[in-house]
Amino acid sequence: MTDSQLIREIKDGNVQLYDELMRRYERKILAFIYHMLKSAQMESFAEDLCNETFYKAYRSLNSFREVEATFSTWLYTIARNTVLSELRKNKNNKVSLEQSGHEPHAGSDVMPELTVLRNEKVTMVREAINNLPEKQRSALILREYDQLDYQEIANILGQTVSSVKSLLFRARASVKLQLEPYFLDPIFEEYEGMKR
Repeated sequence: MTDSQLIREIKDGNVQLYDELMRRYERKILAFIYHMLKSAQMESFAEDLCNETFYKAYRSLNSFREVEATFSTWLYTIARNTVLSELRKNKNNKVSLEQSGHEPHAGSDVMPELTVLRNEKVTMVREAINNLPEKQRSALILREYDQLDYQEIANILGQTVSSVKSLLFRARASVKLQLEPYFLDPIFEEYEGMKR
């Protein structure tokens, strides 16, 4: 059953089907919320805000119109607004990114020094992304980690497609600029050369 069919059934009174919609999107929405809360050190709120997102979506489902957006885009928008509201309440506007589940893993044949260097690089990339303005950060997370297309991101952020492309261009340029001195360090090049 497609999202559209499920939504029609739910609107017609078959509310138990909402569980199926939640199952389809819960992991992605939870990961997105977690990424947004990470630098504010509010990850512990992720599950609560995910539940709040689905509750708000359920309460507003009758106002959802498919001609304006897909269900997933509408849901991401609710999630983003819920997180931003929570961050404002806590007087902390920093939103961050972390590759949950994508921690570097060193095999037994990899030198411990390389493992430490890779972990440091991952931390530097995360910090660079955390330093981005909120809209650039959100656009980058939605594009690179959630693999959404430009139109979906535009709908979620309330921007045009060309604005989203501009946000992504500026975000990538800023991350690159922040990381250039670190990755051009000869010590890292030396270690990288050792593994070849």
